[in-house]
Parts: sequence; C-alpha cells; structure tokens
Amino acid sequence: MLELDTAPLRVEQRGGLGLLTLDAPKSLNALSLETIRALDAALRRWADDPQVACVLLQSSSDKAFCAGGDVRGLRAACLAHDGPAPNASALQFFGEEYRLDHRIHTYTKPIVVWGGGIVMGGGVGLLAGASHRVVSETSRVAMPEVGIGLFPDVGGSWFLRRMPGRVGLFLGLTGAAMNAHDALFTGLADHFVRQASREPLIAALSALRWSADAVENHALADEALRPFETEADSLLPPSPVRTHYDTLQALTAAPRLRDVVAAITGYDGDSAWLQRAAQSLAAGSPTSVALVGELWQRTRHLSLADVFRLELIVALQCCARGDFAEGVRALLIDKDGRPRWTPATLDALTPAWIDAHFAAPWTTHPLADL
Repeated sequence: MLELDTAPLRVEQRGGLGLLTLDAPKSLNALSLETIRALDAALRRWADDPQVACVLLQSSSDKAFCAGGDVRGLRAACLAHDGPAPNASALQFFGEEYRLDHRIHTYTKPIVVWGGGIVMGGGVGLLAGASHRVVSETSRVAMPEVGIGLFPDVGGSWFLRRMPGRVGLFLGLTGAAMNAHDALFTGLADHFVRQASREPLIAALSALRWSADAVENHALADEALRPFETEADSLLPPSPVRTHYDTLQALTAAPRLRDVVAAITGYDGDSAWLQRAAQSLAAGSPTSVALVGELWQRTRHLSLADVFRLELIVALQCCARGDFAEGVRALLIDKDGRPRWTPATLDALTPAWIDAHFAAPWTTHPLADL
C-alpha cells in the first residue's frame, strides 16, 4: 500500500484503488484551497497511472463528507480586497475549485464518491460529477447558498437543471435538504449503501482484478456495489422530494420569479419539510434568489464547461458585493441569524444590478481551456 500524507487530505493506493480521504473533521471537511489543489494533483497523477484503475473519495468521519467551501477564509479575503480588479484570492479559489469539479465530471476512470453524512455546497460539487455516487442512510445533501448571499455554484446550474421537472429550481431557491432517497430520485446519486458498509466496500474494491480498459472498470465498480445495495434496501428513507413532487411543480409553475417566490413562501400546508424550505427562502438574500432564477434561464442550453465559466463570473461578482460577507457573518461569525441584505427585497432589485453579476471582469476567461 502506497500512502502519502497531504493534510488535510490522505492519499493512498490499495491495489488498483486510489483512495482519497478528506481529513479535516473539525471543519466538517470545509474545502480549503490547499485541499482543492491536493485533490486535483492526485487525480491528475492517477489519470495516467496504469497501476490505478479506480478512485474512491471519502471522508475520515461519518458525520460529514464535506460541508462546503471554506467560506470563512473566503469572506476574509473579500473584506481585505480593495479596488475594481477581480479579487485574486476569490478567483484563485473558485477557479481551481471549478477546474477540479470539471475534472471529476470528465474523468475517464471510475470515481466512487462516498457521500455519507453532511454533503453541502462544495461537497455536492465533488459528488455530482463522479461516475459512482454513493449515499447512505446518514446522507444530508443541500445547496443552501441563498442563505449566505451566494448561489448554488460548483456546477449547480448544470445538475439542478437536470433534475426532474422544476425540482432543481425549488432546491436552488430554498436550499432544502435532501436525504439519500431524494438524491437518488433527483439523479444526484446512483447507489444507496449502508454507512456501516463503507470499509467492506473499500476492501472489495481494493481486491478487484481491474482491467486495463476504463469502460470495463466502470462495469466492475457497478458489480462491486450491487450486493451492498441489496443489503441496504430496507434502510432507504421516504423521499420528501418524490412525495411532494406535484406540489413542487405547482409552486414553481409561474413564469415570473417573484410569483414563484410568493407561492413557495406562502405555503400553508402540513409538510414540515416544505415549511422549512419556505422559511429558508424567505430569509435568503434577495440578490441570491434572483441569481438562481436568472441562472435557471441562462444556462438552459449551455455545455458543462460553459456553465462553470459563467458560474465563475457570477461568483466573483458576488464576492465583490456585500451580501456574501454579510451572510457568512450572520451564519458563521456572529451567528446572530440576522443578515442585513442589500438590496433588502426582491422588489428593490433592478435589472442593471442583476446584469452586473454576469459582467466578465476580464478579456480572456481563466477557464477558457476547459
């Protein structure tokens, strides 16, 4: 077994399996630039290594796979930045994170991601593009960026758009949490396995006689997962998304975003899950809510690479304005839960304000080569 310590990422090789373990449990594996670079370096190295046939990405903790990006550090960099030029720290972080996520989406060899526990924001970005996305009875998956003045990035404009009906629009606007069954139903996960079966699965993948052909290895990974799925069937929880699918369609049916928002926030039914979603939307940044709606329209026919390129522009423009720093302050710094959004309401937003978030601050796009 080859083992390299690249804190906060453990990099190992067990037979033909390359094993990547996020190891920053105190922060719920919040992605730092260091971790992003270590992940990308390992994937680039193993892409051409004939000794590695499959990659598995996991967390060292059952509590969380990854709770998102290091937004505390990013907020500090945004507050320290002064001037009209793009924030170099934000550009570096988002640019390299999106490049990593795009690599996962387009990787030739099978990538198995163990999405147990909390999977949010940047963690969903790592999960979404993998060839074999595993969730367990402990999985809690969400893109809650509207609550911190951002938007569902890391390819969210791609994978939310590909969920059934307008489920992705609802999830993007509300940041509603999904369980494992929801993730399977929406196409964000492929396999349901018991959390207790993680180590046996890794052992099974490590012992496989892998092929030299990547296509065959994808099939081998499927076969290895199948018995673990069968024994987990009885643990699959009910799916709120599937149960309330018709309601979600009705709530998001209006052609104007403000009417969709009014319908969701005005929900008066008995579902606690829908009630929480409505409350989250009502408390979110009006600018972020508008950006979710705008991206839903603008990315409809874009390629994966073009989605990442557009999201990079919008992310940097969010960092250049106040809602992101304010949202992180209210949620994670002062923890008062009372963000002061600017503008404070959807009605106060202007088309010029939203359009400014889509203005590229450069001549040549940093992700032009994707």
